[in-house]
Amino acid sequence: MSQDQYAGRHVGSDERALSQMLSAIGVRSVDELIGQVVPSTIRLKKPLALPREGMSECEFAAHIREIGRKNKLYRSLIGMGYYGTASPAVILRNVFENPAWYTSYTPYQAEISQGRLEALLNFQTAVVSMTGMEVSNCSLLDEATATAEAMAMMFALRSREAVREGRNVLFVDENIFPQTLDVLLTRSEPFGIEIVSDRFDCYEFTGSEFGAIVQYPAADGEVRDYDDFAAAAHSRGVLVTAVADMLSLALLKAPGEWGADIVTGSTQRFGIPMGFGGPHAAYLATKDAFKRNMPGRIIGVSVDRLGNKALRMALQMREQHIKRERATSNICTAQALLATMAGFFAVYHGAEGIRRIALHAHSHAVVVADMLEKLGYELKTKNFFDTIEVAADAAKVREAALARRLNFFYPDEGRVRLSFDELSTLAEANAVIAAFAEAAGKKAPALKTIGGQDRLPVGVRRSSAYLTEPVFRNYRSETELMRYVKKLERRDISLVDSMISLGSCTMKLTPAVAMMPLSLSEFADIHPFVPADQAEGYRELIDALSKDLATITGMAAVSLQPNSGASGEYTGLMVIRAYYQSRGQGYRNVALIPASAHGTNPASAAMAGMRTVTVACDERGNIDVDDLKAKATQYASELCCIMVTYPSTHGVFESRIREIVDIVHDNGGQVYMDGANMNAQVGLTNPGYIGADVCHLNLHKTFAIPHGGGGPGVGPICVAAHLAEFLPGHSLAETGGRSGITAVAAAPFGSALVLPITYGYIKMLGESGLRRATEMAIVNANYLAAALKDEFGIVYTGETGRVGHEMILDLRDFRKLYGVECADIARRLMDYGFHAPTLSFPVHETLMIEPTESESLAELDRFVESLVAIKRECEQIRDGEADAEDNPVKMAPHTAQEACADTWTHPYGRERAVFPLPWIQANKFFPYVTKIDGGYGDRNLCCTCGTLYGGE
Repeated sequence: MSQDQYAGRHVGSDERALSQMLSAIGVRSVDELIGQVVPSTIRLKKPLALPREGMSECEFAAHIREIGRKNKLYRSLIGMGYYGTASPAVILRNVFENPAWYTSYTPYQAEISQGRLEALLNFQTAVVSMTGMEVSNCSLLDEATATAEAMAMMFALRSREAVREGRNVLFVDENIFPQTLDVLLTRSEPFGIEIVSDRFDCYEFTGSEFGAIVQYPAADGEVRDYDDFAAAAHSRGVLVTAVADMLSLALLKAPGEWGADIVTGSTQRFGIPMGFGGPHAAYLATKDAFKRNMPGRIIGVSVDRLGNKALRMALQMREQHIKRERATSNICTAQALLATMAGFFAVYHGAEGIRRIALHAHSHAVVVADMLEKLGYELKTKNFFDTIEVAADAAKVREAALARRLNFFYPDEGRVRLSFDELSTLAEANAVIAAFAEAAGKKAPALKTIGGQDRLPVGVRRSSAYLTEPVFRNYRSETELMRYVKKLERRDISLVDSMISLGSCTMKLTPAVAMMPLSLSEFADIHPFVPADQAEGYRELIDALSKDLATITGMAAVSLQPNSGASGEYTGLMVIRAYYQSRGQGYRNVALIPASAHGTNPASAAMAGMRTVTVACDERGNIDVDDLKAKATQYASELCCIMVTYPSTHGVFESRIREIVDIVHDNGGQVYMDGANMNAQVGLTNPGYIGADVCHLNLHKTFAIPHGGGGPGVGPICVAAHLAEFLPGHSLAETGGRSGITAVAAAPFGSALVLPITYGYIKMLGESGLRRATEMAIVNANYLAAALKDEFGIVYTGETGRVGHEMILDLRDFRKLYGVECADIARRLMDYGFHAPTLSFPVHETLMIEPTESESLAELDRFVESLVAIKRECEQIRDGEADAEDNPVKMAPHTAQEACADTWTHPYGRERAVFPLPWIQANKFFPYVTKIDGGYGDRNLCCTCGTLYGGE
């Protein structure tokens, strides 16, 4: 065979290295090890029904281009939250297509994440500036779910009096995008929130409302003055959320200036391709008084050990692990990579450029509107930014528009809506006019030019400045932006630097060839609401991927709509809820959740209106089956489900999993399997074979979509046959089950643009490669366990003494023995060039390590050598050979600035600080800051970038 098989490129170790690892583990073969790790009762009896061998990279590249050509590249003026945009090549090439940016992890370890933290701080600053609010988070999943988060936030902010009064009504203006209303309906029902949809200018508050949501501009394009509405709402104790088009805010009065309490929306127009619906970075901005109720992550400015300004995730950065079912949201993964790109878009264009783009879209809408009126059409929108709605025969206009390869939006048979954008041109404007002229049976007048017309009413025009910080003025040339991006890139550890062994995160390789389709126009420039015949390539890919995922999980049906793992959890639970409601058993609302579960599990259950009951774990970290029996029996009449992660969050294949499944089923419940650890199952077992009814997958873990510094993620759910009819639908596209729940995301297929990555991963590995990847993930984890167990100890193992694909390193006695905390070890690893494993989860003062199958034996050995060397440094503290406080471990990490300073105050040498092992000198990563003072950052919260340039 002339072409490489991709499986050999994906797996990090060759046969010689494998032999060495198996010897160290103490087994003769991979099969022997797998037999000791995975219970025989749940092993698949035959291979997955997939092609045995995968495509080569060349074959896949040709195959995916062929699929892309089946998508028709019409010019979409559909709008509805998705618009044409010019993605600057300097950003696409240096960020979107750059593994240094797309393979990094959520910046929990701030000292080695300063680059993307600054990029996200720029995003937050842009959002705060454009919206006129005081604080912003660093992205949410999409506009619709961000608005649903705002609804929940307003509900949680009710005064004690409002709670006593039972205020549960949310007013939603009827002129809002239907996909946003869909998600609001989905999210509101479990909370007992009643949505009242009416016209904002006719509505009279009754005293039952806690919140109100309006869109700005409205769905039909109308720009409305909300000053009086906001004042009336506030007079009745009602909070107001504005769903705002970010680009429009360059011309329109900022929502914060007319009284909005929360502003949500999408930043897709800031250079992010439509991508058949996503991924795009949404935002949520609010008042400082409400900051502790904000969902998602907030980047804040703090200081490091040397007094330098340093960035970190502030406030509730790990709140799901701490608050669990009391968390403000189940948000974990967001859209960091897309937020980074949108932030760089704002940096590149600055205030003047953003205003120019906004005025360009507005001007095209103005001149086309004038010409349509001259043709005799009635404009339904009078004051507009970029979107006009016209009374017209929709069928005739559609036929004429399609003949010119134009897509408009058709609310009904008598109305046509069209949105102009950054890409609009004079020729396009004339084509639009010609289509309407043909539909009217008239000759089309021709535009000669389009000036900078501004027809916005004076009362809604923006007068305040925005994007005034130096970062939005200093990088206007491609050269300068390229170098700024590179400067930030150098401050971060990603997979281009070294292994990222984060347990429960599966930081595996993303195939470069599978990233390439994302830059093709045939995938990037498709609107999610195009006619079905224009997206045949996407539908072919989605159908094939869904079939493959169903095969891999042993399930009957799949929904790709959830756009994060936590969203998948929520969707799966809502499908179970709908199933019971259809059977007249809506009273079943108890979710059994093991004590070891990821914090998003109880948070998702609470959002789905369920009551969580914790199931204990035994001394080996497994689910306490006796406790499960007792609680399943106790709550049998109310039992809805159990949420179980498999292998467990402790990294062990529990041998009694089938018994656990049977107990829940026998007591009338469903089994929800969290797919966080699916990387240890693929090809060896699967949720359906084990007996689960629903599972979610993290395509950004098991199936190679990169983490992007904290998103995008994709969290599809796979369900058994009896749940298939309840899969989520969508009001603007055909998808889901016949009795499907309302939408859980803005787009029908969620973050469709990144689906070719998982599709390619499966197609290139094939059945044998997928199974081999799983086996090697288990081999690598057990090799590390064998190498480290005598130095540190392993907290939990299976009945045979083996771990699954990850393991927990025991550092619980380090504080007592050495005066060193787990976090100190994590920071010292940075000096050795490594991103630390997962810190203090799921067991406090431990490190959870997951090497994945992609890492080589050489890299695993460097990691082992580093950890052992740090252990020796700790022993020197214990033995009095190093100062108890001023030592390399507790002072870590060490920056180049400190190491090269004229003055060195530490009792240990510079070389020991920064080059603790000889091989580090050849490829040294210097953290940009040293140990960050987290408390200072929370006490003095600043979430905009002005202070980085000397501002307050």
